[in-house]
Amino acid sequence: MSTEVSPNAGTRTAVPEKMSRESVTIISTLLVATFVVILNETIMNVALQRLMVDLRVDAPTVQWLSTGFMLTMAVVIPTTGFILQSLSTRAVFMLAMGLFAGGTALAAVAPGFEVLLLARIVQAGGTAIMLPLLMTTILTLVPLAKRGAVMGNVSIAISVAPAMGPTVSGLILEHFTWRFMFVFVLPVALAALAIGAKFLTNVGEAEKTKLDFLSVLLTVPAFGGLVYGLSQIGGGGQAGPGAAAIAALVIGVAALAVFVLRQVRLQKSAAPLLDLRAFNFRMFTVSVLLMVVAMMALFGGVILLPLYLQEVRGLGSLETGLALLPGGLAMGLLGPVIGRAFDKVGPFPLTVTGSILMVVTLWQFSMLDAGTAVWWIITLHVGLSFGLALLFTPAFTTGLNPLPPHLYSHGSAIMSTTQQVAGAAGTALLVSIFAVVSAASGLVAGMSAAFLTATVIALAAVVLSAMMRRTEGAGPGHGAH
Repeated sequence: MSTEVSPNAGTRTAVPEKMSRESVTIISTLLVATFVVILNETIMNVALQRLMVDLRVDAPTVQWLSTGFMLTMAVVIPTTGFILQSLSTRAVFMLAMGLFAGGTALAAVAPGFEVLLLARIVQAGGTAIMLPLLMTTILTLVPLAKRGAVMGNVSIAISVAPAMGPTVSGLILEHFTWRFMFVFVLPVALAALAIGAKFLTNVGEAEKTKLDFLSVLLTVPAFGGLVYGLSQIGGGGQAGPGAAAIAALVIGVAALAVFVLRQVRLQKSAAPLLDLRAFNFRMFTVSVLLMVVAMMALFGGVILLPLYLQEVRGLGSLETGLALLPGGLAMGLLGPVIGRAFDKVGPFPLTVTGSILMVVTLWQFSMLDAGTAVWWIITLHVGLSFGLALLFTPAFTTGLNPLPPHLYSHGSAIMSTTQQVAGAAGTALLVSIFAVVSAASGLVAGMSAAFLTATVIALAAVVLSAMMRRTEGAGPGHGAH
C-alpha cells in the first residue's frame, strides 16, 4: 500500500493492488443498476407513436417525454460532484435507485400524460446520479493496473443498454400495452435496490461541503437551456429553428459563462458545485474533447440510421431495432476486451485505430442510397460501434486516472455533463442538416449530407487520438500535466 497526496485533500490511502470480494460486489451492483437506468433512457423513443394515440396528445406534446427526461439529466448531472462528496455511497445509491424505482412505478400506473411526464422526470433524477456514482466508485476502489478492464465493463452499460432499448420496447409493444415497458423494468430496479440495501458499504468518506445555491440555480438555464435549445433545433424539421430554440440557446450560453466564472471564483474561497480544476490535467481535457466528438458521432448515428431504415427503406420499428442490435452488442461485448488491452498497451494505439475506423464508416454511411443492401448497413454499423468502443474505454480511463481523489466525483460529473450536451448538439446539427437538404433534394441526399458532416467532425477525433498518452494515478508530487 502506498499513499496518494492531493493538494486539497490531505493524505489519502491508495487503493490496494487487488480488489476485495466486497469491492467486486459493490461495483457489480452499481453496474447492473446503471445498465437498467440507461436502458430505460432509450426505451421510450419507439413508443411515442403509440402514446400519442393512447393518451390523445399531439407529436410536440408527446416529445416532452424524451425532452423532459433529457433536460432533467442535464440539470441534475452537474450537481452530482457535490452530492457524491456530501453523502455516503450507500445514501447516494439509495437516493438514485429510490427515485428511479419510484418513477418507474408511477409511470406504470400513470392515468394520463401529465403524470407520465412527472414519472419520467423522477426517473431522470435517479438516472443522472447513477453513472457519476459508478465512475467515482471505480476510481476509489479499483487499482490503477485494472481500471481499463473494469471501465471496459462500464461500456456494456453505456453502449449495449441504449442499443437494446428500441429492440426491447419494439418487442414489448408487439405483444403488450406501453405500460409494460415500465412493468418489466420495475422488478429489476427493485431487485437492484434490495441488493444494494443489503450489500453496499460506504466507499471513502463524506465531506462537509457547503452547497452554493446560486450555482445550482444557474445549472437550470445553463445546461437546461443548451440541451433544450439544441433538442428543439434537432426536432424542428425543415421549418428551421424557432425563436424559442434560439432564445434558449442564447440564454444557455450566457448562463453557462456566468456558471463557469462562478465556479472559478469559488475555487479560491469555497467548494465549487463543479470543480473545473480537473481541466488543469492535460489528458483529462484531451479525453473530454475526444468524448465530445465521439458522442456527437454516436448520437447522430443512433438518430440518423433509424430515420434512414424507416423512411428510405421502409422497415418497421422492430426490424429497425433488430438491425441496430448487433452493433450495440458488439460495442458492449468488446468493451472488457478493449479494457484489458488498454491496461497492457495504453490508449494511443486503441484510440487512433478507433477514430480512423469511425471516420471510414461514417464516410461509407454518406454513400448509402435507396438500394443499399441491409446486411452492408448492419456491417457498417458494427464497424462504427467497434470504432467507438476503441475510443470510449481509453478516453474515460485516461481522462480520469490522473485526477487526485478530491476531484474524482467532479471529473465524473464533468464527463457525464459534456456527454449529454454533446449528444444533444450532435443530434441537433445532423438532424437539422438532414431536414434542410431532404426538403430541397430528397431523403437520400439529406442522409448523405448529414453523414458527410459527421465524417468531417470525426476527423477531429483522429487529431485528438494522436495526442493520447498513458496516464498514471495522482500520487505524491503529481500536479497538473
